[in-house]
Amino acid sequence: MKLTPQRNGDAPAGAVEANFDGLVGPTHNYAGLAFGNVASANNAEQPSNPRAAAQQGLAKMRALAALGLAQGLLPPHERPHLPTLRRLGFGGRDAEVLAQARRRAPGLLAAASSASAMWSANAATVSPSADCADGRVHFTPANLCTHLHRSIEAPTSARLLQAVFADPRHFVHHEPLPATPAFGDEGAANHTRLCADYGEPGLELFVYGRGDEREPAPSRYPARQTRLAGEALARLHGLRDERTLHAQQNPAVIDQGVFHNDVIAVGNRELLLYHEQAFADAATVRGWICTHLRGVRPVFVEVPEREVTVAEAVGSYLFNSQLVCTPDGAMRLIAAEESREQPRVWRAIERIVADPGNPIAAVEVFDLRQSMRNGGGPACLRLRVVLTPAERDAVNPLCWIDDTRATQLAHWIDRHYRDRLSLDDLADPQLLVESRIALDELTVLLGLGSVYDFQR
Repeated sequence: MKLTPQRNGDAPAGAVEANFDGLVGPTHNYAGLAFGNVASANNAEQPSNPRAAAQQGLAKMRALAALGLAQGLLPPHERPHLPTLRRLGFGGRDAEVLAQARRRAPGLLAAASSASAMWSANAATVSPSADCADGRVHFTPANLCTHLHRSIEAPTSARLLQAVFADPRHFVHHEPLPATPAFGDEGAANHTRLCADYGEPGLELFVYGRGDEREPAPSRYPARQTRLAGEALARLHGLRDERTLHAQQNPAVIDQGVFHNDVIAVGNRELLLYHEQAFADAATVRGWICTHLRGVRPVFVEVPEREVTVAEAVGSYLFNSQLVCTPDGAMRLIAAEESREQPRVWRAIERIVADPGNPIAAVEVFDLRQSMRNGGGPACLRLRVVLTPAERDAVNPLCWIDDTRATQLAHWIDRHYRDRLSLDDLADPQLLVESRIALDELTVLLGLGSVYDFQR
């Protein structure tokens, strides 16, 4: 039997942690653009199946909603992104822009067609109202300035978040941080919140790869998140200094393909699940949490290298699993099928779930191969947003997932998505037309207004 951690009663006003998953777009492809993302590089230029990718992600959303979780969605971005190509010197009609880019700079066409915006964990950093000085939920879109293909996401992400979380009485939207290397920001993939209950003030843990020149740095792959970015986010969101920690990711694991902290650690409520090599100084992280977490005893589940190597963690995306709490308070691990396929990783999961000393009661496994092949698993696909009942009521109601909405979206995907796409198809002007028709219909379906560049 699982132990139930001691807590200070129920969450004030029934606050919940909602998950907003990024819906895979109609031009989902494998371009292998992200240096340091091993899975993405290994599958570069293989044909993709946009229809299957979108349906796999939607199936996960439907299943979590059926468990009683607050499950929403964030729409896909427009790709190929013609405004980017025009800014880079390609002109004429849309078909001519695509043809020029394909002929003269195929790498730029691939960047403007990237599928990476589906990973909404990178869309923004979100702080709940209980943590912020003004009592509102704060959003800062990530600038994603390390890579060209990701840097174009911020304006659309900002418009989508503003359309879904529109009420200024409850939600505050900041501009992205300056898009310079010093303020490299990759969003919630490097941000974890721990608390006794979701509606109570919690601890916000910002994990960075690059600090000042005195700290060690990776030598093979770039450190995408900086300490300066985390510090700026904490100031913008009005977080209390004593309840905010900036911790360095172990540079050695970045060089092994751990491009975001959520590839090597995941936290939820009072639990922090992490690999023993995740942090430069794990003991300090644990000590700070023990000192500052109020109302509940923290639970640390450290997976040793002898049990699961960093390479196995990266290959299976064990730590990119979601940790979620169902309405009865039970915690579940939401894992990718690849975790079950690796015997050592699966044995580690079984040990963790069977351990009465932590609150994880069960594991749910999902087939997300289309996303995994591009280098992102269950946790990459979702943005966590803690909401009180009043804040939840202020969210665009058409963006919540239930069985009816999921069925509606499944039919929309089947009507508009191709079942095979190669990189050569990205220059097809008909694909651009198909995608815009699909997205235009989706904005009506979800009541979003004109959020895409082609609609403005």
